[in-house]
Amino acid sequence: MKTLLKLTGIKKSFGAVRALKGVSFELVEGEVHALLGENGAGKSTLIKVITGAHRPDGGAIEVGGEEISELTPAKAQELGIACIYQQPALFPDLSVAENIGLRLEKLGIFKRVGWGDWRQKAEELLARIGAEISPVAEVSSLSMPEQQLVEIACALGSGARIVIMDEPTASLTQKEQHLLFKVVRDLRAQGVGVVYISHRLEEIFALADRVTVLRDGESVGTNPVNGLNESQMIRLMVGRDVETIYPQAEHELGEVLLKVESLSCAASGLEGLNFQIRAGEIFGLAGLVGAGRTELARVLFGITPADGGSISLNRKLLEISSPRQAILHGIAYVPEDRRKHGVILEMAAAENMTMASHSRWFKGGILRKGIETEAGREFVEALGIKLSSLAAPGGSLSGGNQQKLSVARWLATQPKLLILDEPTQGVDVGAKGEIHRIVRDLAKQGMAVLMISSDLPEILGMSDRIGVMRGGKLVEIFEHADAEQVMAAALGSEEVKA
Repeated sequence: MKTLLKLTGIKKSFGAVRALKGVSFELVEGEVHALLGENGAGKSTLIKVITGAHRPDGGAIEVGGEEISELTPAKAQELGIACIYQQPALFPDLSVAENIGLRLEKLGIFKRVGWGDWRQKAEELLARIGAEISPVAEVSSLSMPEQQLVEIACALGSGARIVIMDEPTASLTQKEQHLLFKVVRDLRAQGVGVVYISHRLEEIFALADRVTVLRDGESVGTNPVNGLNESQMIRLMVGRDVETIYPQAEHELGEVLLKVESLSCAASGLEGLNFQIRAGEIFGLAGLVGAGRTELARVLFGITPADGGSISLNRKLLEISSPRQAILHGIAYVPEDRRKHGVILEMAAAENMTMASHSRWFKGGILRKGIETEAGREFVEALGIKLSSLAAPGGSLSGGNQQKLSVARWLATQPKLLILDEPTQGVDVGAKGEIHRIVRDLAKQGMAVLMISSDLPEILGMSDRIGVMRGGKLVEIFEHADAEQVMAAALGSEEVKA
């Protein structure tokens, strides 16, 4: 097979930090080549080298058998290299057709825009990937998954021969994931080379032909996917066996801490929810996207107050009409989108950790930096947060450490109930295991945990009991369940096993 891309001994440093220490990588036509590694392993830097955003300090780059001395973003596009990022780079105030047209057509000063041709081309490309998106829709009106599909359409339209997909399914529904997988397989059948980056190992086994693993800025091995199992992949990524990704409970559960009866919220589409969580229990909440799981979290935290039913904590009936009231009652909520709602990226790490509990740390309303720094240091040690300093901005941390930072902020409020919405989404295997350990330790200390996750192995591995939501209702609560039972309940199948 023809080699589309070959990297040999690529090195890249940023000051004293050696991001890449001699990475070698090869992509052949008609191949899906997975690129794996923990956060901070060098994947993002390598992508930027391939797309011309970073110039390497050493090593060689060959595209189509020809060595490229100076690769720029424009040159990369000319050579047929396209990258689909987790956060789409589209013009929000323009239509889908305008975004695709601008990406694919070079316009001169006096050249007229063929609006009809742009719409027709957009329709063809969107139909090719099975995306039900109107070409005239404004991009700002699209969901994140829909914007990703537009990016894929742009890459297809550009005739790219090397397509890089960076965590493409992170915000996609199950239906959209199936569409994406079909697109990837179609690209492979057409001879396109796909570099596929994902933390979800099940996707790697389902799609990839080969896998290259990066660790600490070095490529530690390239193997056929069918020659590895999950344990071997994890060992390559983290340099050790990770046998405690789902640590088991080693403590007795306490009394009922949270009791929810006939809870409803018309604005959130929730109706008649009944469940309870005991002290020390991790109650997993499963269901398909749109089932109402996040909406329930927002109701419990007072973002969208309930309009029916009751919420009791420690046998005390609560009125929760705002997040402030929820915090005062001992409820904390770590939201799904950490970059938008969980961490203030520009704010220092220590400030992020104390901002939800100023009344605890700063008596009299006077900000004391020394106290803030000491509090931050305690959480860094307790949660194993890796950062250069407590003054480092939240945005400078890896995904897993940002998630720990978000958890630290709410632990500082000393909650009785901790709500976690997709706690390990987009983090690597090593960080996932660390977050699971933290959650299990919190439960051991007597905290009640409501954990929402679309990762079925995570739900099965971490939960003491599992609730399944569908259409705004809690349709099943399992004391013990397997994957088939949970999925059957989520899908509404009548074949739910007892």
